[in-house]
Amino acid sequence: MTTDIEIIDCRGLKCPLPVLKMEKRLSQLAAGASFIVLATDPMAKIDIPLYCRQNGHGCDVGTEADVLRFAIVKSGSQAKP
Repeated sequence: MTTDIEIIDCRGLKCPLPVLKMEKRLSQLAAGASFIVLATDPMAKIDIPLYCRQNGHGCDVGTEADVLRFAIVKSGSQAKP
């Protein structure tokens, strides 16, 4: 049995667009939902994990060729500054 996971393709987009697309999708999902973000902008390697840390979401980063792969898991509660 396979599970299809949603992929948000942000390859070719410059930051902050990958973060904004991820943020928009997170706002639409229930706690515990997960998806993948693909990006090629080197700044995404800093910006996406930072956003997730600041808001309590899970984020695992991987690289395949020149593509950054972020596995995002929405948290049950978000940290407020």
